[in-house]
Amino acid sequence: MSTKDLFKDYVPEVIEYDPAVDGGQEFKVREDRLNEKEDLLEKMRQAKSDAKGNQTTFRLNIRTENEKK
Repeated sequence: MSTKDLFKDYVPEVIEYDPAVDGGQEFKVREDRLNEKEDLLEKMRQAKSDAKGNQTTFRLNIRTENEKK
């Protein structure tokens, strides 16, 4: 039996998307939460940047006991 014989009577049917049955609300809730998380992360980055200002921090070399003078 070949695959042509196996699927000779197959007729594809069109399936309609129904959010009540297919669970579209969970996707929307997840998408909303991801968008909110992205917005909050951006606000935190901006707040950190504003708090730091335009500072440049210079660090001296760390002195060790074995350093030759």
